[in-house]
Amino acid sequence: MRDNTDLPLELQPVSEVSLNQDSLMAALDSYVDPLIGRGLVAAGAVKSVEMKWLGKPRVELELGFPANGYRAVMIENIRQHLKATVDSDAEIKIGWSIKSHAVQKNLQPLPNIRNIIAVASGKGGVGKSTVAANLALALFLEGARVGVLDADIYGPSQPRMLGVGKTRPTSSDGKRMHPVAAHGIQVMSIGFLIDEEQPSIWRGPMATQALSQLLNETDWEDLDYLVVDLPPGTGDIQLTLSQRVPISGAVIVTTPQDIALLDARKGLAMFQRVEVSVLGVVENMSYHICSNCGHHDAIFGEGGGEKLAAQYGVEQLGQLPLQASIRLQADSGTPTVIAEPESDSAQRYRDIARKATARLAYGAAGAAFPKIEISED
Repeated sequence: MRDNTDLPLELQPVSEVSLNQDSLMAALDSYVDPLIGRGLVAAGAVKSVEMKWLGKPRVELELGFPANGYRAVMIENIRQHLKATVDSDAEIKIGWSIKSHAVQKNLQPLPNIRNIIAVASGKGGVGKSTVAANLALALFLEGARVGVLDADIYGPSQPRMLGVGKTRPTSSDGKRMHPVAAHGIQVMSIGFLIDEEQPSIWRGPMATQALSQLLNETDWEDLDYLVVDLPPGTGDIQLTLSQRVPISGAVIVTTPQDIALLDARKGLAMFQRVEVSVLGVVENMSYHICSNCGHHDAIFGEGGGEKLAAQYGVEQLGQLPLQASIRLQADSGTPTVIAEPESDSAQRYRDIARKATARLAYGAAGAAFPKIEISED
């Protein structure tokens, strides 16, 4: 039989590779998770490795995005990869640490808010507010501390969507407001401060000033992500937010139809022009699901979100159905992610949340990687 002991490690048959620190680290780095996009070591996701004289080695991973709903799948995928590459199993622990990421030039993250994610659309009627509410709740269920700022001064909808429309924010000092709690997240909206039937008849500067006060005079409590539900279009409020507020990333919501895509391009181009990272595109109302027979019908066309994402070099984060239950649940104050957490639509929202925050974590230039600690006992 041929002696392979003099061959380099990478050329030795799997069965003849002796597991050690180097081989384990190499195997971990050769595992490319689809959400991270590169090896675990290269991504800085390996926090520590502990080699054991007896028993399995222990690997601790620290992700840059929340992953409650993905952790078990990722652990199993890594274990199978280690068995195939180094013929060994491992005890794997996965946690996460959410850090502040790059924002526009000359701006710094706000106190108690590590990242602001703007949810925008080029036109109304594409379901942007529903997506924003479910995205925020999905991030909460994934393990993050989350807030929602309803930036639609003229048509606030988040109080009703989140079931707190009759609530008024409190203040300890008469100057700063406490956010309203809803389904585990923190919420602020002009809708809390005016009557639901009262129109906001304000010119642009008044609206932008109101938005600034809502953002800066709210006592947000240690948020990993503040999801900002923008009004549709590219007007004063959108420009003010993109130029004066430190945004870590933006999510563009569109439908597949051509007219919606035309307007979505404007919103996407605006963020790129002011150097806000576009995390991706969400195609809402991708297909209609018949409530009687379950038939899928692409009534607004197909492939529009994917083409838009490809044109601007961003990712399509996911596709969402046009489904009566999503509308009914939002209208009743219990969005889909909370109302039907095991449903296909809820899982789609959670996939979008993970993709967006993973894109934020591993797309940021100059991100500091944690130090890897290796020990033996």
